[in-house]
Amino acid sequence: RLVSGSAVSAPGSGDLDSRTAVHDLVVDFYREVAQDDVLGPVFGEVAEVDWAVHIPKLIDYWCRVLLRRPGYDGFILRAHERVNDLEPFRPEMFDRWYQLFVEAVDARWIGPVSEQAKAHAAQIAGMLSRKVTGEDWRAAGHPVAG
Repeated sequence: RLVSGSAVSAPGSGDLDSRTAVHDLVVDFYREVAQDDVLGPVFGEVAEVDWAVHIPKLIDYWCRVLLRRPGYDGFILRAHERVNDLEPFRPEMFDRWYQLFVEAVDARWIGPVSEQAKAHAAQIAGMLSRKVTGEDWRAAGHPVAG
């Protein structure tokens, strides 16, 4: 497993309660996504994600969600609709994205904000699946938010 260039904390040594922690989560998680057999080609070849541009936006997004900080002003639905038009999303893509996200959180963080992050990730995946593919998707262990 790859480790980001930042200082690695022991599993469960803190919560996702700072911009630094959110940064580390996003970098760790998307490094795994980019190298994943299921998701890597979607991000790299279909969406042609420019990680230098995308990672700061993702950090801002998660800081808004978890830390209530301003800064993110994107539209996640529109971006995912464009990718889906090029290559339709499949349920296993949502499963894998969520699995990697939970693993990234659980590898280094524990606490209420960490749990909120995992619940929000489940909500995002469910919303995108419904709105982009028309299919219901549910994460094991997390109820679907309306």
